[in-house]
Amino acid sequence: QVHLVESGGGLVQAGGSVRLSCVASGLNLRGKTVGWSRQTREKERELVAVQPAIGVKHYDDSVKGRSTISRDDDRGTFDLQINGLKPEDTAVYFCYLNDVGDEFWGQGTQVIVSS
Repeated sequence: QVHLVESGGGLVQAGGSVRLSCVASGLNLRGKTVGWSRQTREKERELVAVQPAIGVKHYDDSVKGRSTISRDDDRGTFDLQINGLKPEDTAVYFCYLNDVGDEFWGQGTQVIVSS
C-alpha cells in the first residue's frame, strides 16, 4: 500500500523560508513524477511544483524563482523549499506522486505565513 507523509509545515514569518518533506512508502520513486500542490479555503488546490523522473522541473508562477523541488529516489523522499515567504503562501501543502496514471496524495501539512 502506498503512503505519502508530509512534514515541515508550521508558522513562519513573512520573508522566511520553509522546507517541506514527503516520505513515500510502498513503492519506489524511480521513474515516477512527484510534486507539490497547495490549497486554501478560498482557492481550489493548485499545483506549485512538479519534478518528473527525467526532465525539467516546473513551477507555478506564484512560487517561481523562490522555490526548489528536489528528490532522493534512494531514500524515497522529495522536498519543496520556498524562500521569501509571503502571506499568500499560507495554505495546506500536499505532496503527490504519479505512477503511470495512478495518483497518490499525502494528508497535507499546514504552512502559515505571518505578516
